[in-house]
This record gives sequence, C-alpha cells and structure tokens, in this order.
Amino acid sequence: MTRDRDPAGRPRNARPRDALGRPLNPADAPGSGAAGTDRIPDDLVITGAEAAALADRLLRDGRPFHAHEVLEAAWKSGPAGERDLWQGLAQIAVGLTHARRGNARGAVALLSRGAERVRGYQAGASSHGGPGSQGEDGSPSGPGSRDGAGSQRAVERLASPFGMNVDAFLAAADDLAARIERDGLDGIRPADLSPGLLAGA
Repeated sequence: MTRDRDPAGRPRNARPRDALGRPLNPADAPGSGAAGTDRIPDDLVITGAEAAALADRLLRDGRPFHAHEVLEAAWKSGPAGERDLWQGLAQIAVGLTHARRGNARGAVALLSRGAERVRGYQAGASSHGGPGSQGEDGSPSGPGSRDGAGSQRAVERLASPFGMNVDAFLAAADDLAARIERDGLDGIRPADLSPGLLAGA
C-alpha cells in the first residue's frame, strides 16, 4: 500500500475523517454518499492570532479535533518560546475530543496534562519577563522592572496572548477533568465540551 507523502517524505493521512477526527471507512469516503469533514492541511503555517481565532471557532462549533490540528500547526510553525503554550492548548483540545468520543480516562489525562503544560509555559515566561521581555516603550517588563508597570503588562500578556483568555480556558479544562474523574461522562452537557478560547468572544 502506498501512502500520500509531503515534500519531505513524511506520510500524510489523506483518508477522510468524521467531525471528531475518526477515519471513515473507505465505503464512507466522499463519492459514496457519506463525506468526511474538511481537513486542516498537514503543512499549515499560521500566526498566533490566526490560530487563536480559528481554534476558538472550531472549539465553539464542537470540533475539538480540528482545533487541535490548528493549535498543533501553531506549535510547529511558531517561535520556540511559545511551543509549550500551543502544545498544551492542543492537548486540551485532544482531551475534549476524547470526552466527545466517550473516552473518560483519555479525556481526564489530556485535559490535565495540557493545562499543566500551559501553566508551565506561563511560569517559565513570567520568570524571565514573558514573551518579548520589553514593554511597549522598550523598557524592561519583567518582574524586576522598577515601577512594576512593565511586570503588570507581562502578566497580562501571559493571561491573554493573541487575545485568548488562557486562565478561563484552563479553569474550564480543570473543572471538566475533575467532574469527569468524579462522575464520568454521563452528566456532561455538550456545551461543557465547547469552551471558548478567545477573551470576550
């Protein structure tokens, strides 16, 4: 069997998938009457702001698997200093996917792991002044800045990078993981599995 490959020779999975990312049977492929959902391109290069907006829309639409693909693209194509942010958010999206698929154990593990990774990013970034360690006026913005205003800006950037409300998103992931671990998936409403990512959206 031959596989579709990208220019670097890495295999691509061109098989159609359902809304939760599960591969469809060949009999269910487009042309057979049951089409898969649009795929996120394997080679997507996306800015942080674009990734945040698109992932937010996909999460709110109940498509966390596709949001995970967008967040993964941001992690792979973005700056190394943001890798833990995007990877952790992608893991939370995978946790939401597991919950929608009925896998309580996988949901709890990925929701918790993703939230922990994002918090590690926040702690690491705040210890050296946050992403871009200077304020808008070029003054230091880290914890050691003289007037503290730069430090406050750094904290705000960590809480809402690219317009995301990261703290609220992490709180939703923590709450969901705790509820699933305690009660299972039976009492979880679909709206609980569609948390928004953008602040004020």
